[in-house]
Amino acid sequence: MLAPEHIVGLGVVQAPEGRQVFPELSVRENLLIGTYSRRDRQNVPGDFRRVYGHFPILKEREKQPAGTLSGGEQQMLAIGRALMANPKVLLLDEPSLGLAPLVTKQIFGIIGSLNREGVTILLVEQNARLALNISNRAYILENGRIVLSGASADLLKSEDVKRSYLGVGHSNESDNEPEMVSTADSSLARHTHK
Repeated sequence: MLAPEHIVGLGVVQAPEGRQVFPELSVRENLLIGTYSRRDRQNVPGDFRRVYGHFPILKEREKQPAGTLSGGEQQMLAIGRALMANPKVLLLDEPSLGLAPLVTKQIFGIIGSLNREGVTILLVEQNARLALNISNRAYILENGRIVLSGASADLLKSEDVKRSYLGVGHSNESDNEPEMVSTADSSLARHTHK
């Protein structure tokens, strides 16, 4: 089993569920934590510009304690901190959790943009429609088991998926909330599941 710092060193970085920012540290200090394992310090200023380009509000609040940010801003900071590690694979766990619909739309727009820039993303998300709209491949899990998988575009068109997971037709009779594990890879969808 690899230690977390070795996993990050291989380019696999997570923005965890629940944001988990360092509340007493400033926005900038939180972002700097993401660079801890990097050896290419000369590229860090460019990555600050990149993160601030995706999340301009973080630039405006860079000296502010992270604990005073709104939930959406903290989510942006958690993703920005992960990006500061210069990931090859970005793991996003429930990025829409607890966010207002407008902020969720903004976050998912940025996730799509990151993927178009070449970042491979493994996304775990209960909002099936959002996950399917930005991913290449998806796995639908119920009670920890894969119940459906395939190209996201195909699943989005499936009548079964529409009825059971997207709220089209009748309501889902299951008490179990499905989870989407979606991959967005600019070159090849990876067959990975939670």
